[in-house]
Amino acid sequence: MDTKTAKKKIAIIGGGPSGLFMYKRLIESKAPNFEIEIFERKDYLGAGMPYSAEGANVEHITNVSDNEIPVIYNSIEEWVKIAPKEILEKFDINADKFNEYKVLPRLFFGEYLSAQFKLLKEVAENNGIKTNVHLNCIVEDIIDLPGDNQVAVSVKGRDQAHFDQVIICTGHNWPKKYEGKIPHYFDSPYPPKKIALELNHTVGIMGSSLTAIDALRTLARQNGNFSDNEDGTYSYHLKNKGFKIVMHSRSGLLPAIRFHLEDSHLGKDETLSKTEIQKSIKVNGGFLPLDFVFEKNFKEMFIEKDPVFYEKIKDMNLEQFVSAMMDYREKMEPFDLFKKEYEEAEKSIEKRKSIYWKEALAILSFAMNYPAKYLSAEDMERLQKVLMPLISIVIAFVPQSSCRELLALHDAGVLNIVAVGDDAEVKPLKTGGADYHYKVDDKKVTVHFDTFIDCIGQPHLSFDDFPFKSLIKNGTISPARLKFQSAAIGKEEMKHNDFVTKKGDNYLLTVPGITINDYFQVVDEAGQANKRIYIMAVPYIGGYNPDYSGIDFSEAASGAVLDRILS
Repeated sequence: MDTKTAKKKIAIIGGGPSGLFMYKRLIESKAPNFEIEIFERKDYLGAGMPYSAEGANVEHITNVSDNEIPVIYNSIEEWVKIAPKEILEKFDINADKFNEYKVLPRLFFGEYLSAQFKLLKEVAENNGIKTNVHLNCIVEDIIDLPGDNQVAVSVKGRDQAHFDQVIICTGHNWPKKYEGKIPHYFDSPYPPKKIALELNHTVGIMGSSLTAIDALRTLARQNGNFSDNEDGTYSYHLKNKGFKIVMHSRSGLLPAIRFHLEDSHLGKDETLSKTEIQKSIKVNGGFLPLDFVFEKNFKEMFIEKDPVFYEKIKDMNLEQFVSAMMDYREKMEPFDLFKKEYEEAEKSIEKRKSIYWKEALAILSFAMNYPAKYLSAEDMERLQKVLMPLISIVIAFVPQSSCRELLALHDAGVLNIVAVGDDAEVKPLKTGGADYHYKVDDKKVTVHFDTFIDCIGQPHLSFDDFPFKSLIKNGTISPARLKFQSAAIGKEEMKHNDFVTKKGDNYLLTVPGITINDYFQVVDEAGQANKRIYIMAVPYIGGYNPDYSGIDFSEAASGAVLDRILS
């Protein structure tokens, strides 16, 4: 066989946004020696969980607009001009008045993503790239065959198929732990139709970010309605007496609000270069210091962009900066702060002027993905305990219409938020719902909820949760671990932390998910990257890829995967 003309068979497992970007990269690579097969559990491509009925109802909206989304085949503004009329009418979209700066119904965005797959498939055909799409199929296992330099994909009810390379793009996954066993307890609010409940009691919600807001938008509509008032205010009118919602978060804070971004693609070109990162690792004993990333990828951005803010923070370390930002937020009543930030965000959008420290924090969060695997265990713990709680609040980018709904619910006495601290515990009850145990002013409190919804967002899943068991059994993949820089600290932590182990003279912290390299290749216990298997499924790589950036992640990761495939 002439290897120059042989077709490389590539499987994409999952046809959601990650699979879509990977497909785009392959067919636009000007390397037509690919034969691509896409395996999708649902009966359509593109939308994935967040933008389909599995993750959204008509009331749910995106937290990004067209100008912030990387172009796939064409922009949404371009696509609406050729979109089917029934789709535009269904979502009340006027192609002539389309605004690329406004958020969109999530289900409409799903239609756009599905259409992009079809358009790209036409490009593939024109470029001589064969594409086979398998819908309504369940991939039960993936088996690496190093002797044959191939990978087998096992599909339920079908014969095994063999490929040169496989890219796992399976997307979101919320495992059910109590749901279905405990009445009126939900492990997530998805699909939202399951929580479209008329209730006459208080609903407990764990979490206060976008996932929680998804639940609020659904529950509110089942138990009352919103109205615009003549004076420009927005009101909620309760239908079911007794219905209330209590949100719970560690800090008792609501997420920050969508504002005008100076760089709608979050400064991807401004982040630390790989050369700078490798240089820092070399002079720091094989580790990348978190403080170095914080200085270079956050603080130094303000020297030119916001010199006044830089003067305030230039001498602060990571902990001091987070403390200053959280102290300011925690001093105010949550809904008063929310209202103040809503007004601030409105001005930002009106004047097209960024709230730059929040934008820079979003850039930092995205920029942490590549170097996270090079942090010491000590720094990863700092990242998770100190920085990520602030980042998760600030970069939620809650859309304005969601803010108006939260404020209206609060003004109507229907919605409240409670700070529960780090040691809070939820105990589901066999009789239904759950008890929430937490402290108020150092006093233990237990509150019962007849209906309880876990809304903390996509969890980082463990190595044992990985769905393709042959890759575990055969040692193809390995648990993600980080080494302690200080053996003394590692030894001390091992006394009370089950995730710390000793290997030779090194102490290791096991972090969520599996080991990957810079090109999203899976890595075995010996540290060898697999040239045949790549993974872009964020729930299973959370230890080495701590930021969930949605579409931005799909664009960046697919580029890294393609670089390695082509090489």
